[in-house]
Order: sequence, then C-alpha cells, then structure tokens
Amino acid sequence: MGGDVLPYVYQVTKYDPADRDQHGRYTGVEPATSDHGPVETAYLQAIVAFAEESGVEQLSVREPEIGGFAHFGLEPPIDGYGLADVFPAGLTGFHDGALVPMAAGLELVRAMLRDHGAWCRLEAEGAFTVHVGWDQYLYIGSSRPCEAALARTRSLGLFPERLHASPYDFAPDDPHHLQRPADADFWARLRWTVSSHRATFLEETYAGNASRWHRLTRDNIEAVRSQLAPRAQLAVWPDLLTGVDAAMDSLPEEGLVEILWEDEDGWITSMVVDETRFEAAASRITGARAAGVVSLATDERHPLFTAVLPDSDGVLRARRQTEPTPSDRDWAFLKTLRRGQVVTGTVTLIADFGVTFVDIGGFTAMINIPELSWHPINYPSDVVSVGQEITAEVLDVDMVRERVPLSLRALQEDPWPRIAQRIGRVVTGPVTRIVPFGVFVRVEDREDGFEGLVHNSELNESSEKGIEVGDALTVKIIGVDIARRRIALSQVQARTTLRQGGSGDGSV
Repeated sequence: MGGDVLPYVYQVTKYDPADRDQHGRYTGVEPATSDHGPVETAYLQAIVAFAEESGVEQLSVREPEIGGFAHFGLEPPIDGYGLADVFPAGLTGFHDGALVPMAAGLELVRAMLRDHGAWCRLEAEGAFTVHVGWDQYLYIGSSRPCEAALARTRSLGLFPERLHASPYDFAPDDPHHLQRPADADFWARLRWTVSSHRATFLEETYAGNASRWHRLTRDNIEAVRSQLAPRAQLAVWPDLLTGVDAAMDSLPEEGLVEILWEDEDGWITSMVVDETRFEAAASRITGARAAGVVSLATDERHPLFTAVLPDSDGVLRARRQTEPTPSDRDWAFLKTLRRGQVVTGTVTLIADFGVTFVDIGGFTAMINIPELSWHPINYPSDVVSVGQEITAEVLDVDMVRERVPLSLRALQEDPWPRIAQRIGRVVTGPVTRIVPFGVFVRVEDREDGFEGLVHNSELNESSEKGIEVGDALTVKIIGVDIARRRIALSQVQARTTLRQGGSGDGSV
C-alpha cells in the first residue's frame, strides 16, 4: 500500500545550502513563492532531465488533493486550481491512478509550485517520483543515479542534494488496517441496506478535500456506481437531510462542517465552512428542499460503512484509507472466518425469542435453538448460560447482512444413527405429550431424551381413552426417519412382540 522506495532521491531547490544556519534554516534572500519565470522553468527542466535519464515518458497521479489543506497558502488559489486544459475531461480526470504524459505532469508541477490549490504525488512505479513540498522544495526519486541530470540541474542554477527518502513519500494512516474494497460484497450490502431503508446517501470523495453526494434508491444504485471517479473513497450514510431551519440550528458554535442541501430537482450540493461563513452558507441554501450538516471531525462522523473503489481488474491500488466504522471492523473480522471453522466465544445474551448471542473476538455471532443440541430443548438456558465460554462451528459467513450463525451440535456426535439401530426394540417410557392424532413417549433415559410418536392406530384399544401425561407406556420402536428426525412407535406391536417372547431395552 505504500509508495515506491527508490534508491536515488534528491532534494532540488533554488536555495544555496551555504545560506543555512546551524539548525538548517534558510537565511538567504530567495522568496518562498514561485517567480513564474526563469526559476520555475529551471525546476521543470530539471524534472525533464531526471525523467529522460530514468526512461520515463508518462506519470501516474497519486493521492490528488484540491482546495482546503492542499493549498499551502502562499499565493491565492485560482479557479480550476491551475489545472485548466491539463486534463481532457477537466477536473474529473484529476483522480488517483490517472496516467498523464510528461507535458501534463510538468503542468501539474507548475500548478503546485505556484500554490494554486491542487497537489498530488507524481510517480512511475518502480522508476521515478516527483513530489512538490512547501516553500519551493522539490523531491525527485529515481531507480538510477542520474549523474547527467544532476549536472544539468546544477547548470540550471538549482541545488540538488542526495537524501535517504522524500519527506513526501506516502505513508498509510495505519499500516495494519485492512481496507474494505467496494467489491461485489460491498455493493450487495449497499443494495440490501437501501432496500431496508437504512441508508439513502453515498458520499464519494474523489480527491482530497473534494466530495460529491448521491441520494440512493433501489433503482439508481447502478447508475450512480457507473459515474464514480476511479479509486474514490465511499461512505454510506443514513438520511442526513432535514428542514433548512433545523439544519442551520444544528450548526456548532465553531469548527469546520460540511453543509449539504438538495434543490427542487434533487441535486445535492455541499460546501465546507467554518463559523465565519455560516451566515453566507445560510443565504446560499435559502429555498432548498432539504439540508443537513456533517462534522468534519473524525470522532463526530458516523457513516454506516465505507470502502474504496478497486481498479477495473478488481485490485485495490488506491493507498488512501477510509476511517473504519464499526461495520468496517466487523467486515475485517468476517474476512478471517470460513464456513466449518471452529471458534471459541463467550455467551453475552440469551434473547427472549430464543437466540443466543456469542462474542467471538469482538464480533457478535448467534446460535438458534436447534443448533444448541441434538436433543429437544425448551429454552437456550437449558444448555448455555450468560458468561459461559463455548466452542462452536461456523455455519455460514454472511458478508451482506454481516451475520455469523454458529452451531454447538455440529461439534457433537449425531445420535440419530444410534437411535436407528434400536428399531425393533421394546422400551418403556413416560408419556410427554398428548395430541389429537396420538401420544409422544420419551425413549431415552434423560430429561431431554428423544421422543417418538405413537399414532392412534398403534395404541391398544384399552389405552386410547385412559392415557395421561406422565404415564409409563411400553412401546416398540418401529421406524426412525433420520432425515426428518422422527421416531415412530407402536404399543400394539410392543404387546405382540412381548407375547412372542421378544425382549426389550427395558424401562428408560
């Protein structure tokens, strides 16, 4: 996920190293702003010299930024951020991974040297990098020593110095963070979420400090998806828009916020403002159909889940990361699970509707009653208790609903083949239930033992009207349906077997 680590990196500046104090601070007279003339041209010619010696003819735009923090502030930003005519498709072409010819790359560097408000890293993977820093500092990296380019740079009146690395090399916010891609699972979850009316907005950050908002419906998800910028960062939000007055009343006393508003045609516009521009923002959204406010503070932003668009081949090459939400962390954990895996967890809750919830590594999985035991139970508390540590098998990993059903019985021996071996045996057991079509008798000597059905047609005539729950009944096991988990019993055949001298299992 990091940038290229090249063996030859040079800091190229217009500042003479002799004009620095003992702390390395520049003490000369060169201004920190671009001269828009000979010095700027010298910088660009130095880049060309290094690129030619590196064998590079085109560059890739990485981590583009526009406006906001991308503007160093030495010169006022201009319309278009200095990128007019650089990209055939305008600013929509200024995206991560965009390949540009060297001429366009030089115009990007010019815009950065002039501090127009656009910034990016320029790279040719494994071969060449160009970074523009504060105060006209240029950093050029190459896979080759570029001795001729160094001589050319000195002849242009610039000062190249060898460094171990560029201070503008990309470094991920969290090297251990597993970034969620906007893959098939993401789009399936988004469709499910929209269908459940839990989300209506998609925030598309197509460059640093620049985003677009899309209202989502079941019918327009694919259309919105087809219009997203390559490698965009995506955030799925619940409905953010309320009345205009309510939105303005929710503004904080200070700090940066993003104000959204929707016009009568359904177009959503946004602007980032601080407390000094709240009044101006209020005048802009007058007449809007709805409006909302989103904080830019990380700990106050709460989208449902996020992702980054992979390239068309499905590979995630964007290096910027989204701030993980609880759902994103669940997704990362679910990626470590597989069906059939055995996990250990702690029972955290037994719900009134019978589902047992289990914490497995910070994720809450669930066990339905039938998966607690092969034997019939009435309540989960017959088998487990809150706080108990259990070991269970993963039945499925649902990446769309982000659910993991577990099973305790999957790790237990299936008793039904053993029950099937008892066909033909005569046993005596208690009547557990009486139903219109017969009675159920327990055929195992345990409180949760399996029950079989004695159909009315298999009851002795003398027993049909006098049987009560708890009565001991002698029956014969005449059939076991393993697939349907059913046991057929007969009182009539049990009496016949015993009369013929057959033996039974005895009382259960």
